[in-house]
Amino acid sequence: MRHFSAVAWESRLDQAMRELDYFFEEKYNGRYTLHPARPRRGKTANPAHDGLISINANFTLGIGSEIGKGYVVDVKVVTLERVSDGIRDEIKDIAMEKLRQILPKYFPDTKLDISKDGPVLKIYGDLSLGEV
Repeated sequence: MRHFSAVAWESRLDQAMRELDYFFEEKYNGRYTLHPARPRRGKTANPAHDGLISINANFTLGIGSEIGKGYVVDVKVVTLERVSDGIRDEIKDIAMEKLRQILPKYFPDTKLDISKDGPVLKIYGDLSLGEV
C-alpha cells in the first residue's frame, strides 16, 4: 500500500512526462520508422507505450551517483533504425531544458532540478511529500 501523497506526487510527475512525450513525438514525427511491434501514437492509454518516443521516470536512491536520490528520466526512440549517439545526446539535452520549463508547472513551490548524473538524466531536489 502506498501513501496517497506519494501517489499524488508521482501522478504529477507522470503528467510532466506525458507532456515531454508529446513534445518529442511532435519534434521527431516521421524522422524514424516506428518499431513494428509498437502501436501508433495515441493508441494506448499511456503515451510511454505507443508512438516513436517512450519516456519514463523511475525513483532511485542514487547509491554511487554524484547527485544522490532522485528520478532517472529515460527517453527512448523506439525504432529498429540506428539512432546516432549525437541524436541521443541531443535528445537528452533537449529533455533537460524542456523539463526545466515543465516541472514548475506541475510542482509549483517545489525546488526541483534536472541534470546529467553520469550517463542518465535525473530529477532531484525537494522530493518531500509535504504534509502527510
